[in-house]
Amino acid sequence: MGIHVNSNIIDITLDNFQQVIVEQSKEKLILVSFWAEQVPESIELRDKLAAKTSTFSDYVTLATVDCQTQGQIAQQFGIQGLPTAVLIKDSQPLDGLSGPQTDETIAAFLDKHLPKPQDLLLNQAVEALAENNLNDASTAINQAFSIDTEQGGDRADIKLVLIDVYIQLGKTNEAQDLLNSIKMVDQDAYYKSLVAKLELASQAANSPEIQALEVKLQENAQDANVIQQLAAQYNQVNRNEEALALLFRHVQQASSDEAEAKAKSKELLLDILKSLPDGEPLANQYRRKLYTLMY
Repeated sequence: MGIHVNSNIIDITLDNFQQVIVEQSKEKLILVSFWAEQVPESIELRDKLAAKTSTFSDYVTLATVDCQTQGQIAQQFGIQGLPTAVLIKDSQPLDGLSGPQTDETIAAFLDKHLPKPQDLLLNQAVEALAENNLNDASTAINQAFSIDTEQGGDRADIKLVLIDVYIQLGKTNEAQDLLNSIKMVDQDAYYKSLVAKLELASQAANSPEIQALEVKLQENAQDANVIQQLAAQYNQVNRNEEALALLFRHVQQASSDEAEAKAKSKELLLDILKSLPDGEPLANQYRRKLYTLMY
């Protein structure tokens, strides 16, 4: 088997024909590009296809056929002229290109069959969630949602993963709003599990322990110990905006003879900021506030 420097490009010969065209095409798309040295346009198409499919190796393999040395394979496909490319799935032709192609026509052809950017981002988010990497999951799914929205889409699969991320970040209002937008036809098992997860998160966010501390704070709004305990409880149930507001207010208003308590509140505030995902607006907002307070 001849394999180029790009391992996602395979030179088709009679020896590996069965393996690639029949076996591998059961697992993913095989794009067969037919070329010959004496037809420069066919080499150009082959190279353009190689460049444009290089980031989609999980979805498509580019298989090249040198018609000068592998004429029997070209005949088997019924190739009558070059340049030509044929897309194969499950051993059957799915689509094809014939004749010289522009970048635009190649892109339009591939867009019909390869995953869109939001699909790749959705997959990244799902994988990150499975690994409990909430930071990367949040970044990827928010990008996917933005792209889908900009293109006028309303994809439930993207929304559901974003709802999952929202719940885990404690953004219960945003999660509920997005849940309300899911159409009846898309209310599958994942949707139902998120409804249950959101209900549990909402209950935990207002636990008896939190309610008791809130009562104590109402009785003495300057009690540093209660402020820090309540902020820690808020943080545990992802009510981070309230936690940060409490701590910042204490850092801002604490008197000079409360230096130790003030330092502890500031340390807790910074710990919460570090725990938030990269690019989280709330984190940026409170970092700016702290900077203003210090300088």
